[in-house]
Amino acid sequence: MMKRLALAFVTAAVFAFGHTGEPAGPPPSDVDPAIAAVLQKDGVRVKDGNKTVMELWFVNKAPSGAATTEANVSMTTIPHGSLIGVLRFPERGADRRGQTIKPGVYTLRLSYFPPDGNHQGVSEQRDFLVLSMASTDKDPAATPNFETLVAASSKVTGTAHPAVLSTWKVDPSTFKAGVAQEGEHDWVLQTKIGDLPIAVIVAGVFNH
Repeated sequence: MMKRLALAFVTAAVFAFGHTGEPAGPPPSDVDPAIAAVLQKDGVRVKDGNKTVMELWFVNKAPSGAATTEANVSMTTIPHGSLIGVLRFPERGADRRGQTIKPGVYTLRLSYFPPDGNHQGVSEQRDFLVLSMASTDKDPAATPNFETLVAASSKVTGTAHPAVLSTWKVDPSTFKAGVAQEGEHDWVLQTKIGDLPIAVIVAGVFNH
């Protein structure tokens, strides 16, 4: 049986309702052709009951480069600022900080939150995905620095803080493709970018 890693989903069986995943089809038509060319052909639709929370299309292959020397980073060989995928909010959405995000299509690029007291306890690893407007982010090979990503993402939130999704590399021995609940509030999607298993918090709350 063919493995369709982006489409094989499970949910925690003890919950009658919760977040689930299903195929989302091809990338949105309004994504720049250069970006669409490097995305997987089938996306992931994350639903909460009958409501679509978001749709995601990850890149076909994980970008690679020299290993970072940054501490507490799980995706050490992916260059900072690399394109990881595209996200669409069909309705008003939110990131894990509770910042509201308008319906639309956004690129997802890898960054690391600053190692300062303001982010203490956010997560064990510093990896996160920064949302930028897809209408202005058109170069799949670009690797913008932290300041550039924050400035672009601030236009998404209308605040000084970027729109972010927490992410990390998954241990291959524990990888299980799908959407499942972790902890009290978080719903996590596990999928693969090429051969790289990753996890992304697609719904959750962190008050900090």
